[in-house]
Amino acid sequence: MSELRKDPVTEHWVVIAPERGSFPWPMPAEEPSAPDELNPFVEGHEAFTPPELWAVRAPGTAPNTPGWSVRVVPNRFPALRVEGELAPAGVGVFDQINGIGAHEVIVESPDASMDWPDMGPGQLQRVLLAYSDRIRDLRHDVRLRYHTVFRCHGRAAGATLSHPLSQLVGLPIIPPLPMAKLRSARTHFRAKERCLFADLIAQEQRLEKRVVLQSERFIVLAPYASRSPFELVIYPLRQCHDIVLMSDDERFELASVLIKVLGRLRTALNDPPYHLQLFTAPNTTPRPGRTDMWSSLEVDYRWHLEILPQLGPPGGFAAATGCFVNPVPPEEATAYLRGLNGGSA
Repeated sequence: MSELRKDPVTEHWVVIAPERGSFPWPMPAEEPSAPDELNPFVEGHEAFTPPELWAVRAPGTAPNTPGWSVRVVPNRFPALRVEGELAPAGVGVFDQINGIGAHEVIVESPDASMDWPDMGPGQLQRVLLAYSDRIRDLRHDVRLRYHTVFRCHGRAAGATLSHPLSQLVGLPIIPPLPMAKLRSARTHFRAKERCLFADLIAQEQRLEKRVVLQSERFIVLAPYASRSPFELVIYPLRQCHDIVLMSDDERFELASVLIKVLGRLRTALNDPPYHLQLFTAPNTTPRPGRTDMWSSLEVDYRWHLEILPQLGPPGGFAAATGCFVNPVPPEEATAYLRGLNGGSA
């Protein structure tokens, strides 16, 4: 029988409906990607991108030349731009702000075929360092209140090139989903003086039914109210509200965990399209009249990564109700992924 489950962090409801299909069919193989001569992100094509903002380079190599292993450049077609003023205004009952922000592309490898499950942990560690360093730098712009990184893998998830890329955005607002998580965390802490995420992780460790993988410093869970088949979330086991605070050792271990778990997803579902999303602390620069807004953030919030496979478009039920329908119980997905190997780590 199907059941409705509520996520305690976002407070969204999900219908777990195994009778709609006990297991998703593997995704069909994607068409070949564009040849390298049309790809602006391969090594040797640095002139086809805006000037780099950050890079890991071989000694003696100059910016915007070959010799890099990870490279960050402005998005050529940005959703938001850093130039200008916010100019917030009311338009009747509506709110409006100019499209001020940051939009960057993190080129994860000079090799277009090197996806995360194929990388060594050292290379992916450098990608994660780019996430932290660029967020830290962008926080100096006090206009920007929230920064996140997202990764679209596969055309069905919105990727236009097969080259391994992430995108970083800085926004002058805190969007609804991160704000819902931040509010739930703060409310839970004020009521119980405990971190909501610590309580959730401790319960999942006791139950074990939805723990896909656990290392010394990280845990991978299939969320109780998974929105799609094989949705996963990765938490640090230590209390840490901000990805910027990760150590080099933690980045290396997280890279190894990501390689393993994405390798298992690739094996289970024939390299499915997915969205990977970072949820981390907002910019805590005090706001006029709201100086205590993030006073408990260090103890009530925990940064995390979500991996959301895109195995089909949302149905009419989801569009009409806002409730996702998932035909694969997370407990089944967990059991299946535990039995698989994958990735190069």
